[in-house]
Amino acid sequence: MRKKRRVSTKAEAGSGNVFADLGLKGANQFMARSQIGLLVFKILDEKKPEQRGDAGIPGIAQSAASHLMNGHCSRFTTDKLLDFLKRLDRKVTIEVSRRRDGEPYQEVTFAP
Repeated sequence: MRKKRRVSTKAEAGSGNVFADLGLKGANQFMARSQIGLLVFKILDEKKPEQRGDAGIPGIAQSAASHLMNGHCSRFTTDKLLDFLKRLDRKVTIEVSRRRDGEPYQEVTFAP
């Protein structure tokens, strides 16, 4: 029986933004959009099927809700995702402050 050869792999710490780590232009916007899309997904996922209705978001087509539930956030602008949150009866607050060294230029945080 032959011995399996071990393959060494290298790992490096990520920045916290996979889009930036991949070198994509607009990485911060992609990251913000994916974080907001994840929050919309979680809110929809928590609703019972009978509460979701056809789309889960009042005034939003079933196909759009389906794209969200399948993680296709790139189909929507940040404004559209924020509109989804409004339709889901969520308050959105945007805060602008000075950036300190080492802090990201843009971050999305969620209140419980």
